[in-house]
Amino acid sequence: MSNIVIRPATPADLDTITEIYADAVANGTASYELEPPARAEMETRFAALSAGGFPYLVAEKGGVLGYAYAGAFRPRPAYRFIVEDSVYVAPGAKGQGVGLKLMRSLIEAVEAAGFRQIVAVIGDGRADSASVRLHEKLGFRHSGRLEGSGYKHGRWLDTVFMQLSLNGGASVAPDPDSLPERKFRGRN
Repeated sequence: MSNIVIRPATPADLDTITEIYADAVANGTASYELEPPARAEMETRFAALSAGGFPYLVAEKGGVLGYAYAGAFRPRPAYRFIVEDSVYVAPGAKGQGVGLKLMRSLIEAVEAAGFRQIVAVIGDGRADSASVRLHEKLGFRHSGRLEGSGYKHGRWLDTVFMQLSLNGGASVAPDPDSLPERKFRGRN
């Protein structure tokens, strides 16, 4: 999979992104949505993240194989230095390193923007889940678990929180020139 290109997503990618996410919603437990959103909703979500300056990436090799993005962890302004990541891979591309490539690029983009923490909120966070293993491989540490927080496909699911510190994490003061601080101060 060495010829995979990671690049910013564009609106032209949304049909495939919608298909990938629809499969994850219908057949998986990573998302707690029960009905796959329509393309129009995915376009709205994409536009909101893009307008916020958040990274939204696709992995491509003869078509889109997966996507990853970061968005606000919570809307309150004190959370502005923390983002939540999401990564989804097409069924036929799973197990080939696509998620790892996407996440490495996403981490680089988030760090370059000046964020301090990336939080992964992992549905069905069993120790053997692909998402938990991926985040562990990338240096994320376990930071919490909500037991029985979701019910999907006839069973209760735990939600696992994992996080990765960047740019000094909580050990240094915020960078006034970082994206989150510029946005907060109205200096996009």
